[in-house]
Amino acid sequence: MKAPLTPAEWSPNVILTDADYLDRVTFDLIVNFERMLERRIEQGDLCRWLDCVALDGGLRPGNNQVQAFFLHDPSKKKLDHFQPAVFADELDAKAFRDNLGEFTLHSFPVESIITKGELFAQSILALGEAEAVERIMIIGDVETYGPQIKNAIGRLTNKNVTLFAMEPQTGQGFSQEILGYSLMSALGISGDEL
Repeated sequence: MKAPLTPAEWSPNVILTDADYLDRVTFDLIVNFERMLERRIEQGDLCRWLDCVALDGGLRPGNNQVQAFFLHDPSKKKLDHFQPAVFADELDAKAFRDNLGEFTLHSFPVESIITKGELFAQSILALGEAEAVERIMIIGDVETYGPQIKNAIGRLTNKNVTLFAMEPQTGQGFSQEILGYSLMSALGISGDEL
């Protein structure tokens, strides 16, 4: 089966996200920080989160092109803890520009004929085959299908890969960043509050 990530033109920088995993981890952070900080945590700023991921992935300010792909369960119509949130109306085929460059957003439902882990791994391999892609930032459910992610990353050559997870990961062929830091920034939680 061919991965859905086949745009006519690839950007040099790609963020590949399991949207369901992102929402689940964000919910856990919100619950914990509301209790710890004794204040309400608002929904996350998706554009700010993407900026943080891009910076953590090595991107620097400039006229960059970034594609952000969100893979999600077909029954899920939106992100529960971010704004903008609705896949079809607010995210898919939309874009924004800031000091890092232009970010184009795309969403794909994961149909029942394939597992999310399989689709995620196939998508990583498709990105690896795309000559124009130089930098890949991966936010996948490493607790559920981490071996598939790492196996796919291990097959890539000449790509700058950053794997984002809530805990340090073993493996090779990628640098890693803690996902919680970018989420805290998107949720408006500052280090001074901790």
